[in-house]
Amino acid sequence: MRIAFVLLGLLLLLAVEILRVYFIMPFPGSQQGNTIGIAYWLDQNITWLRLLLLAALVYPFLLVWRQSKRWRRVLLSVGLLLYGLVFFLFNFRFLAEKMFYQPRIKSFASASLNRVKEDKLVLGIAINGQAKAYPVQLIGYHHQVRDTVGGTPVMVTYCTVCRTGRVFSPIVNGKSETFRLVGMDHFNALFEDATTKSWWRQVSGEAIAGPLKGAKLQELPSQQMTLATWLRLHPNTQVLQPDTTFNQSYKDLADYDKGTLKSHLEKRDTLSWKPKSWVVGVAHGNEAKAYDWNELVRRQLVQDSLPGLPLLIALESDSASFHVWNRSVNGQVLHFQKQGNLQLFNDVNTGSVWNMDGECIVGALKGQRLQPVQASQEFWHSWQTFHPSTKK
Repeated sequence: MRIAFVLLGLLLLLAVEILRVYFIMPFPGSQQGNTIGIAYWLDQNITWLRLLLLAALVYPFLLVWRQSKRWRRVLLSVGLLLYGLVFFLFNFRFLAEKMFYQPRIKSFASASLNRVKEDKLVLGIAINGQAKAYPVQLIGYHHQVRDTVGGTPVMVTYCTVCRTGRVFSPIVNGKSETFRLVGMDHFNALFEDATTKSWWRQVSGEAIAGPLKGAKLQELPSQQMTLATWLRLHPNTQVLQPDTTFNQSYKDLADYDKGTLKSHLEKRDTLSWKPKSWVVGVAHGNEAKAYDWNELVRRQLVQDSLPGLPLLIALESDSASFHVWNRSVNGQVLHFQKQGNLQLFNDVNTGSVWNMDGECIVGALKGQRLQPVQASQEFWHSWQTFHPSTKK
């Protein structure tokens, strides 16, 4: 009876250690359920749960050890060793914060001194006249990079399993907050703030567990494109450089931009509307819509409308850089068609010619600019999960 009690206690200890991490890491079956509440409770209460279970086990364990035969002692020893192994793995190996780190040396370079290849994807930010570019290969490993752009504190985030790049203001309740990576929910990265221990979802900046549940970080405008395209738009940009401490981790993501990694979590589905197919997602008000990347590659220009928002989506000739604009100018909704040169297109309303900077360069509307609309390229499974009412 006593040995059964001890073994049951050890099983509970193992379950507590494993489930605390299982629910927030990409183990088989762990990301499909709505288990974030359980995961958060386990994480916040793990210390007293351990102490309580261990305290309950000490006395019966000693009794069993003293009075039992050798085979039972061997069984108890194996149980203890197993718990020790599980404790080590699930606290020092499988935790997200033990796998991914923020850069230790954060350095930027101008275009002339930059060492990042210009065909690499970047997440670009421009605030108050200053522009910075963050290579996806780098921030994809780090998951978040804290910085200041144009005097504004920013939290640059990326989740490679969802293919989501987002930039947020880290200001929470009037102060600049510190965040750490704790895991993921429905394959999307989760961050914990240092003050309240709330958990925040990377794809939306929303707190989904903890005292601040329901609060949202302010999203700041950003664009994903190749560095070459970003440099054309912002020639004086500063480019985040690799921290050589993490060269191997960056190397592991070398093919991420093109979606050709071997990892089943990050490799692209080349067919349309599969879980890891690429889409361009746009959300406006209560409406959301996804646009098939393959269709965009084929057509180069896609025109559509969400309620109150006429859209133009354009893909550059590099087949990697995309733009989403509001196609309303001075209250007039324009209709566009591409020219032979894919970098130029014209509106059929006035015959004016526009370039890939969203600027009218010839015609009645010369000098006008299309206003950018916040949009993102991501995996279809991600967009569909976090925009369940999306259209396509």
